[in-house]
Amino acid sequence: MKIRQLLIALFLVIIGGNWQYSQACTNILVTRNASADGSTMISYAADSHDLFGELYYWPGQVWPAGAMLDIYEWDTGKYLGKIPQVPRTYTVIGNMNEFQVAIAETTFGGRDELQDSTGIMDYGSLIYVALQRSRTAREAIQVMTDLVNRYGYYSSGESFSIADPNEVWVMEMIGKGPNTRGAVWVAVKIPDGYVTAHANQARITTFALNDKENVLYSSDVISFAREKGYFDGKNKDFSFADAYAPLDFGALRFCEARVWSAFRLMNPEADKYIDYIQNGTGERMPLFIKPSKKISVRDVQNIMRDYYEGTPLSMTNDPGAGPYGKPYRWRPLTWEVDGVKYFNERAIATQQTGFSFVAQMRNWLPNPVGGILWFGVDDANMSVYVPMYMGMKGIPENFAQGNGHLLEFSWSSAFWIFNWVANQAYNRYSFMIEDIRKVQKELEDKFEAFGPAIDQTARALHDKDPELAKAFLTEYSHNQSRITVERWKKLGEFLMVKYLDGNVHEEKDGIFLRNPHGNPKPARFPGYSDAYYRRIVEEAGDKLRVVEIPKTE
Repeated sequence: MKIRQLLIALFLVIIGGNWQYSQACTNILVTRNASADGSTMISYAADSHDLFGELYYWPGQVWPAGAMLDIYEWDTGKYLGKIPQVPRTYTVIGNMNEFQVAIAETTFGGRDELQDSTGIMDYGSLIYVALQRSRTAREAIQVMTDLVNRYGYYSSGESFSIADPNEVWVMEMIGKGPNTRGAVWVAVKIPDGYVTAHANQARITTFALNDKENVLYSSDVISFAREKGYFDGKNKDFSFADAYAPLDFGALRFCEARVWSAFRLMNPEADKYIDYIQNGTGERMPLFIKPSKKISVRDVQNIMRDYYEGTPLSMTNDPGAGPYGKPYRWRPLTWEVDGVKYFNERAIATQQTGFSFVAQMRNWLPNPVGGILWFGVDDANMSVYVPMYMGMKGIPENFAQGNGHLLEFSWSSAFWIFNWVANQAYNRYSFMIEDIRKVQKELEDKFEAFGPAIDQTARALHDKDPELAKAFLTEYSHNQSRITVERWKKLGEFLMVKYLDGNVHEEKDGIFLRNPHGNPKPARFPGYSDAYYRRIVEEAGDKLRVVEIPKTE
């Protein structure tokens, strides 16, 4: 009970701060022997209210001696400084490179006093620079830690997912404070056959101190914590998360709860951690778990669409869901009524996502064929994951940088088309989500059905001429991107007609029905659910009650 009271007290302190607008992303990580086909996978949702969803691209290049690289903060575009360029960089598409190295992140913040505003490398730059310079996950860890040691770490605490076709790692990092170069960090390789997740809260607690094959860490990760007064126990008992990002209410309910939901979808036994994420009691969740079944790409895609449905944290049943069971709550995340603090749940799927992906890495195929970034824009719950093969020689126009902007609508931009459809659905969710699911499934079923043939053809072409394979994969991914965006635009037009003015125009297989004379069949008036009508009566009382008017003689 004391723990619960402490967590609530901490919550009351922090809700006026960063939880309103930061703490945003979710990653799911799957090792080879935990996946359905032997691939490794990591997922990511870039959940920012100010991020335009587009697919990044850096072609591999050879650089002249003395070349420099300008570093800009990924979140704001602020110029931070410059670092020397390396002689050769690798091609990067989104968050994966030509060697099937993929990196994602979630920000945990941690102790505010450890942020160094004089550093040059922010977390976003670490990701995209490392992707351009690394051939394996281990090499990416080395590149990232070397960069912060040499140029300073600008961001707050960060959890990174780092994977290649063979290994999956979680690395957690935080700076050392103003004008102190470098960072303290620890990286743990997820055991083969296991899965994990992180969502804006540090998750590495104790770790093996003498297992260099599976655990890497900065030499001062423990001594620095002692120096700052964060830890005074034995080395073997040192917990990175507890020292550098102590748990509070927000960390549990807004962050660890998302991990719990992902875990329970991969192994229902994880339901036992519900007390931990609700009130800080009971057994603490481990860093990784063994799934109850092999996890497929489609499984991970659907986990990214989770909003606690079927759990005590469901967002579709309380008054905030409105008359149409909407599992979304507009920000701010917390609010106050008559001096009492309240909050909304923070699910994996959320409206402010700029882009999300599932990175799939396969070691039995050539790199251009084996690496697929299943990429979607806007809210993952109402998006489509399109296969972007690493063999592509350029980005599809619909997803390309420069096609639209957060303050500039574009009908050819995937980001704006998907937002247009989603923003219609937010107002009539329980109705429109059924139509959206049909088209979403139609497209993703097609990608899944085409996959083996595309892989087989591309591999055969690669054996003959790698450039032919790249041309084939470029054409496939670009065409599917175009077809997907066109189909989603048609869906938006269909929804506009079907649900015009709060009515429902009847249709069959996408064709609207007409009366015998060729005019539209009369619209239906679906009204609201009985539960919602009862809420209206409870609040309005007799104000809206139909009364009998006396007859006049």
